[in-house]
Amino acid sequence: MISRRFFLAGTTAVAWAASARAAGGAPVFTLGVASGSPRPDGVVLWTRLAPKPLEGGGMPAGTTFVRWRLASDASMQRVVREGTAETSDADGHSVHVVLRGLEPGREYWYQFHFDGQDSPVGRTKTADPAALGARLALASCNHYETGHFAAYADIARMAPDCVIHVGDYIYEGAGGSPRPGLVRQHTGQEIATLWDYRNRYALYRLDPALQAAHAASPWILAFDDHEVDNNWAGETPQDPEKQTPLEFKLRKLAAFKAYYENMPIERPPVLSGLDSEIRLYDTYRFGPAQVHLIDTRQYRSDQPCGDNIPTTAGCREHLDPNLTMTGAVQERWLFDQLARSTATYNVIASQTWLAPYRYSADRTIPAVNMDQWDGYPVQRQRVIDALAASKGKPVVLSGDWHCAAAMRIHRDPENPRSPRVGHNFAGTSVSSLCSWWERLRDAKALNPHVDHVNGAQRGYLGIAIDRSGWTSDFRVVEDAMRPDSAVRSELSLRLTDT
Repeated sequence: MISRRFFLAGTTAVAWAASARAAGGAPVFTLGVASGSPRPDGVVLWTRLAPKPLEGGGMPAGTTFVRWRLASDASMQRVVREGTAETSDADGHSVHVVLRGLEPGREYWYQFHFDGQDSPVGRTKTADPAALGARLALASCNHYETGHFAAYADIARMAPDCVIHVGDYIYEGAGGSPRPGLVRQHTGQEIATLWDYRNRYALYRLDPALQAAHAASPWILAFDDHEVDNNWAGETPQDPEKQTPLEFKLRKLAAFKAYYENMPIERPPVLSGLDSEIRLYDTYRFGPAQVHLIDTRQYRSDQPCGDNIPTTAGCREHLDPNLTMTGAVQERWLFDQLARSTATYNVIASQTWLAPYRYSADRTIPAVNMDQWDGYPVQRQRVIDALAASKGKPVVLSGDWHCAAAMRIHRDPENPRSPRVGHNFAGTSVSSLCSWWERLRDAKALNPHVDHVNGAQRGYLGIAIDRSGWTSDFRVVEDAMRPDSAVRSELSLRLTDT
């Protein structure tokens, strides 16, 4: 056993001599700790040194060495691993420790140390493909200005095996003058540079409920649009008349780099000239469920017919078979993983709704949201066919639309009388408003495959899987204007024959 005293003192003089120090001994672990990418034999441990979190972090330039340790008990007495991680200003003084060689399905606790300071202790857990059950949470859409993060406080209390975050971790918009409906404010203008993105992540990560949820469980994450630019698609920004192709390439690079620096993920962005890519899609196994986390932003075609909601013009561009949400490489990967899966539940975690949602009774117009899978129906049909052909029971998890929903996926998605393939559960937003809720509610009768919608409340989706079935628990925040709001279960749906 390695004692705490050894952890504080037992590092080499050379490492500490080369290590930068925080000015004036200011607290450095202001952004908390996190873990992610849980595998049967390992996880990623994360922190970021930030004595001045809203000023680029505030660490001096140069290389820094951070001690870490992993223990089998919450008191950090039974240390099973320890080491030193190197970081620098080039990485925003973020730390990513990729661990392997651990035991499956085991809880571990971890902590960092720098310049005489200990970080908070975090809890993590390795995945276990052989487990009889799993407890997961699905979260998305954390608009800082329009609500507090009481949902994350509830997730922290739940301490699931894993949190699945499908995007909109931050919002890129400018801060403005106080107005009704805002409980707090962004700082600065709309973000576009690495400095901007780093500061925006810091603003969000200073929230104590978000820190608690990260410290309670490992996360898997993929971004949606607001981590870069609203409704961006592949190489196309929301407003190409205001951003040149070169400007958007540089903006994406900054956004991808800041995302890596602030998330417990394994892989940094990869550069090819001015083009950048960050691999986010991956497969994770939690007992009876194989989760395929996909990325529907980096590789997608531009939204057909524009991104007005809903599209009502006489547009048929969305029927183009070449349109894609995932790109060809990711699609092949997904179909291969689905075909190989031996799990009871084949899960796709997608940013947007896979099931259709119509906003008009007139079937001659595509009155749908073209930013969702409705805008890419030919590829959606291929995905549904692959789910139907897989051995597991299909479940799709979605975010993006700030509305909780329980929907059935049919072989012909436009025909609810066709055979049912699986279910699409969407979590509502953690704090983002659903200003289009009335339109959603009024159109529910036009969508007989939809069993539940609620865009009026904020929250997340709790998931429990065991040998007898799958339970989706729609957790709602009583008052998103209060950081200490109560959170309750609005509805629990049990699947036993998906």
